[in-house]
Amino acid sequence: MEMHMHSHRWVARQPDWAAAAVAGFGAGGILMVLELAWTALVGSQDPWRATHMIAAMVLGWDALQSTGYSTGIVVAALVVHYILGIAFGVMLAAIIAPFQLDSSTGMVLLAGALFGLLLYVLNFYGMASAFSWFAEMRSWPTAVGHMVFGMSAAYIYRRMEKP
Repeated sequence: MEMHMHSHRWVARQPDWAAAAVAGFGAGGILMVLELAWTALVGSQDPWRATHMIAAMVLGWDALQSTGYSTGIVVAALVVHYILGIAFGVMLAAIIAPFQLDSSTGMVLLAGALFGLLLYVLNFYGMASAFSWFAEMRSWPTAVGHMVFGMSAAYIYRRMEKP
């Protein structure tokens, strides 16, 4: 029996951009459901608080002042959330493909988890300088949610990419 060892050094290999965009979109949806479920289960705050924070990136401080459900705020948050999800899915695929991190399910999940953790740090420590309201969301459930985002995006990408 012949064993194949996968090298994870850089090779000139283009990602499947369409699969990457769909993976980011899908993982963004998974993260959104996790965020809503977590806040609903914990019950410590308005389940729409994260939605208002995301919408405030484009709508400004007024979105933070309101509470509860608002169609305009939800639409703005969905647009921002999914655009960022697609962008991050494409970035992840740009890392996975040339380093052949999609050689196994375990490897792609590990790469996705590490990417999600890095994304959490960049979002809630780096971006918090521009959008200060995100600092209040720094927590282990948010970090885990971002790791799940990365793992979901990586797994979906691996399943959808064309050889």
